[in-house]
Amino acid sequence: MRLVSIFSGCGGLDLGLERSGFRTILANDNDPSAACSYRLNFPGTPFFEDSVSELTEERIKDLTEEGTEGGVDLVAGGPPCPPYSKSRFYRKEMPRGLGDQLADVTLRGFITVLRILRPRAFLFENVPGFAYRVHAAALELLVSEAVNMGYECSWRVLNAADYGAPQMRHRFVMLGGLGRKLAFPEPTHTVRSTGLLIESDRQAWRTAGDAIADLDTPENVTDDGHRAGGAHHHLLEQIPPGENYLFFTKERGHPFPQFRWRSRYWSFLLKLSPDLPSWTIQAVRSNNMGPFHWRNRILRIEEVMRLQTFPDKWRLCGTIAQQWRQLGNAVPPLLAEHLGRSLFQQLAPPSSAIADRAPAQVEPAVP
Repeated sequence: MRLVSIFSGCGGLDLGLERSGFRTILANDNDPSAACSYRLNFPGTPFFEDSVSELTEERIKDLTEEGTEGGVDLVAGGPPCPPYSKSRFYRKEMPRGLGDQLADVTLRGFITVLRILRPRAFLFENVPGFAYRVHAAALELLVSEAVNMGYECSWRVLNAADYGAPQMRHRFVMLGGLGRKLAFPEPTHTVRSTGLLIESDRQAWRTAGDAIADLDTPENVTDDGHRAGGAHHHLLEQIPPGENYLFFTKERGHPFPQFRWRSRYWSFLLKLSPDLPSWTIQAVRSNNMGPFHWRNRILRIEEVMRLQTFPDKWRLCGTIAQQWRQLGNAVPPLLAEHLGRSLFQQLAPPSSAIADRAPAQVEPAVP
């Protein structure tokens, strides 16, 4: 089945969708380092390195080697998420939702590509804040335009940990089917907690320790000068694995409080626990915003790739900060694979051999 990918980044969503049977006939992003990474990992896939607003019908025809006359099965992508993020609750000086020009241009760009290609289905991904009431105009615009084109839309906020990723990463996902409603894949994993009744057929969440413990070797413990915690490194060392700066508040019973309750971002001095999934890997590499390694250091790119379920052999262009940004913006390939297999099975004819394959594996690809 043929896929057109927009806002493709370094290719996390596309990797999962291709593993599930889709074939990318065109990808797009305007970030040079992400475009470089994508081309390294998907050699031969036509790539349009420019704004989605420049992706016209003529350009699409010119860029796709085989054209689109046979129809496109799926359009997938996630526009830039900062206009819908929680950080905009605190950054009052910055516009939110469609009030941000970036959000307006990219969302309308996604809609325009749908209108041009009229795929059998679409997959739209973003942060959970896309569904907040304060951003209702954006959600209503997407739904109303899609419905006018003949799509039935449904959406959920999915947690990547529920699909085998070692990371609690919540994402807004909308599926649209041309003339039909599409179902979401059932979770394969769930939290295990004493006294909590869970479905017996689901596996326990994978932990950060499962994913990256083997990378923490004695010769691999020095940092690059970007000191975890910055001026608060001595406090980070005292925070137990799995906790954050709130450990040093009077509300938590600390005898010498250092911070006021909820006076910082949740991720401030946030430390991984090897016995829990990671918290969301953000797009900015920071010396005070985690999650940090339980050994009181900043995570390495190899570890971030594991937590995002990229294979070890994935190639990335740019500086460490640029590589981190690409990974932090990506959809975990394992989550994308579950979504892709579900979509493929619903869209494929009954005789398709791929549609009858076993469900997606719960482990990331072997390096």
